[in-house]
Amino acid sequence: MGMVRHPAYTLLLQGQAILPFLNGLSTNQVDGACTTVFTNRAAKIIDVCEVIPVGSHIALVGFEPNKLAITAHLTERILGQSITITDISDLNDVFLGTGGAPFPKETTVHQSYFGEMYIIPVKHRWEATWTDEDWTEHRISNLIPYHGHEITSKVHPLACGLGDLVHPQKGCYIGQEVLTRMRSRGKQGHRLAKRSNPVEKATTVGASESLVLERIQ
Repeated sequence: MGMVRHPAYTLLLQGQAILPFLNGLSTNQVDGACTTVFTNRAAKIIDVCEVIPVGSHIALVGFEPNKLAITAHLTERILGQSITITDISDLNDVFLGTGGAPFPKETTVHQSYFGEMYIIPVKHRWEATWTDEDWTEHRISNLIPYHGHEITSKVHPLACGLGDLVHPQKGCYIGQEVLTRMRSRGKQGHRLAKRSNPVEKATTVGASESLVLERIQ
């Protein structure tokens, strides 16, 4: 019943064949609203983004510190296609929660991999009902990885709890060969686990339990 503020950017993509463009660059099957991962050639994470159709356009919502990296990644690959990218981050506040929380009428509600996402126009000056500590305990309890903790540019999606966002039958995206090889050989390196405190090298520390990326023997 709560929601926490998510430090997010929002990019508006306009033009033709936007979904196929995003599908060709990310790990998940992108044919509508979804969460997907953009990776580099070494399969390390550039960002984990929400793809949200808005009329004939697409809103791409990701983690604010990764905005410059993902914008450069996409812009370099437009290659003459009729697609434009506009930063509309200043127009919206973004929250994550479990569903059931109140929100104003103009809110865009999206089912994210991380929970229910609420994109609310800044004019409403909406406030979070959860603290960061509330969100942390919820994530630990439900084994949910998060930006800046388990999800960083140093890991690939299979090693930080994002395996469900790597479509097993999909090919021809940046980083695909590396991820496919890891899966076929059973060598993804690490896995996301929940352990009772104290936890050595924890990525998220809670009151009694923590999350950790354990090396797979």
